[in-house]
Amino acid sequence: MRKIVYNGKTKTEKDIIIRYPLMEDLTVMTDFINILSREQTYIIVQGRQWTIEEEKEFLTKQLYDIEKRKTVHLLVFCSNVLIGSSTLQMKSDALAHEGVFDITIAKEYRGQGIGKLLMQCVLDEGMKILPDLKIVTLGIFGDNFVAKSMYEAFGFTEFGRLPKGVLHKGNYVDHVYLYKTVKDI
Repeated sequence: MRKIVYNGKTKTEKDIIIRYPLMEDLTVMTDFINILSREQTYIIVQGRQWTIEEEKEFLTKQLYDIEKRKTVHLLVFCSNVLIGSSTLQMKSDALAHEGVFDITIAKEYRGQGIGKLLMQCVLDEGMKILPDLKIVTLGIFGDNFVAKSMYEAFGFTEFGRLPKGVLHKGNYVDHVYLYKTVKDI
């Protein structure tokens, strides 16, 4: 069964579905990450191509962590095409109250409010199903001003910056860290 979190329209009237992944999504997820990697968008993998076996290992762990209430992982589909992915992954042990957030949207769908909608869905799901979640953290490329603005609009605050901490398209840029408290500690 596909647990659907959102079924509706974007602000540009595109029909989308936001749902949890299934093992049947393996191929489209592999294709999606490889397209983003070739684009060298604001993701850690810059040009590296994932094999189906690597993605299967990743997806298997994600599905296990979803079942154990340690991860929220949502996919966005438009006309049965994967156009976005986001996770909120809980840390462990003394950091078990911290969830690490990430998100990515396909190039042709950026700037349409889909990222904001997906982020809200992931954060809402996290509040519902991740019992230990108290703080959400994330890291961004220092030259990704659009993302930083969106995160700040969601109440995230910068708490650190590693100068030239990430390689983006052949140049070292700052790695910026943000956080948001979502439950009292």
